[in-house]
Amino acid sequence: MTTAFISDLHLTPERPASSLLFDSFIADAPRYISSLYILGDLFEYWVGDDGADALGHGPVEAALKRTTDAGVSVYFVRGNRDFLVGEEFAARTGCRILPDPVLIEPDGLRILLSHGDALCTDDLEHQAARRQMLAEDWQQGFLSRPLAERMRAADAVRSQSERGKQMKPMEIMDVNQEAVEAVMREHDVRIMIHGHTHRPAAHEFEIDGERARRFVLGDWYEQKSAIYYENGRLTLRR
Repeated sequence: MTTAFISDLHLTPERPASSLLFDSFIADAPRYISSLYILGDLFEYWVGDDGADALGHGPVEAALKRTTDAGVSVYFVRGNRDFLVGEEFAARTGCRILPDPVLIEPDGLRILLSHGDALCTDDLEHQAARRQMLAEDWQQGFLSRPLAERMRAADAVRSQSERGKQMKPMEIMDVNQEAVEAVMREHDVRIMIHGHTHRPAAHEFEIDGERARRFVLGDWYEQKSAIYYENGRLTLRR
């Protein structure tokens, strides 16, 4: 059986093409996938576990539950769009929420997984917002607000984020190589998989004279993007 990694589907009823791609992928998953790692931004945005139906994500949760009930182990690393995914979502879907970053060791191969936005250290505006939104007191305050108010606030932040991207140089929104190497040294790994940047690729470089690889997942706006681990090999497919 195969281990699969996906991220950045940004599912929303406003983008039906991505939803159809996901529906096809997840319906097929139990046939050939034993473990699935979702590395963040599965959803366009998330305002708390009580808002899934209001955001139109009930069918996504149901599909994930069918997948886990079929025996697939599904793991979820939160992204910058769905950082408020919590234990109620996990209970409804059967997914297991993991920290970011997290080390896995299939067949003894050490692989570091991350959503990836923490590595974009040149984007100072994003890092400041990230620190605020990951703070426990900020999250508690936000989640205590009425659902409708949270939805309006999230939609405003999403619009502001999209406008901000248009004004930033592309290189600022990519990962910083020094940050990549630092976190890989910290966890003593030479393989990393992440998403966030929407730039699917397999990068090779050296860390302290050793070969290192960084695999980047793509978005699902127009086509699938996944990395598969099978028979000791990692393969990026679109």
